Amino acid sequence: MAALGGDGLRLLSVSRPERQPESAALGGPGPGLCCWVSVFSCLSLACSYVGSLYVWKSELPRDHPAVIKRRFTSVLVVSSLSPLCVLLWRELTGIQPGTSLLTLMGFRLEGIFPAALLPLLLTMILFLGPLMQLSMDCPCDLADGLKVVLAPRSWARCLMDMRWLRNQVIAPLTEELVFRACMLPMLAPCTGLGPAVFTCPLFFGVAHFHHIFEQLRFRQSSVGSIFLSAAFQFSYTAVFGAYTAFLFIRTGHLIGPVLCHSFCNYMGFPAVCAALEHPQRRPLLAGYALGVGLFLLLLQPLTDPKLYGSLPLCALLEQAGDSEAPLCS
Repeated sequence: MAALGGDGLRLLSVSRPERQPESAALGGPGPGLCCWVSVFSCLSLACSYVGSLYVWKSELPRDHPAVIKRRFTSVLVVSSLSPLCVLLWRELTGIQPGTSLLTLMGFRLEGIFPAALLPLLLTMILFLGPLMQLSMDCPCDLADGLKVVLAPRSWARCLMDMRWLRNQVIAPLTEELVFRACMLPMLAPCTGLGPAVFTCPLFFGVAHFHHIFEQLRFRQSSVGSIFLSAAFQFSYTAVFGAYTAFLFIRTGHLIGPVLCHSFCNYMGFPAVCAALEHPQRRPLLAGYALGVGLFLLLLQPLTDPKLYGSLPLCALLEQAGDSEAPLCS
């Protein structure tokens, strides 16, 4: 691995296990150019995803069903074509992962059941406090709540609700596909897995800045409040993006990040201020602390790569001679 000048990026040669000059190993452009191709490809994907939301001219707000339906169409088209960007990147850089594109992007059967269940369980543990808060504030008891959740009519109503479909299905699926499954395989050979976990979410966080224009357009708040809200949203979407990137690398599956994304969209940002003023503040705050503590304790065991079989991104780096990548063990 060779350091690249001032930007600190490094390119891992992946054509053979033996270490050799990167440009010779890749049989193509030099290492600096390859890293720029990776970054430009990720930037193009992010711009294409956000741009697809605005190909339809409308005076209606973003939550209007007609606007949501149109955006479904454009974002699904862009997301479906996004693997082509990875194929183009592979041709331009000469990097040969040694596995199929779908496997590299987390579409595989090996270890799929633990990959679907354990990351979601881990995320629910983190949200133990908010889940307790939700149950305390719910007017119905647990049995009635389960009946509502499992009732076919409830699911039918959800599937007819455009906002629910956007927040729980389309957004998690397409965003994880574009910003994790497509971007991480392109960034990892350039930066390594650790830096990729923190670099990839930057594209994800910046992609949410487009909400500023809609809020300014419809005068939904003061200008200061809008920009403050955007900065806050960038921060927590970047942190969340790092978490799902970590899950994608450690499990080698896309399904876990998608389910966790859908769950977090449903829960929203934890209402800590409301918890501080809640009538049952002490047990609720204890639930918040317990959830965070258990999450940190179980983060490594529940994402142990041994539970999920061979990991495509780790195999990619092993071909480059980086067999001691911390996230792979």
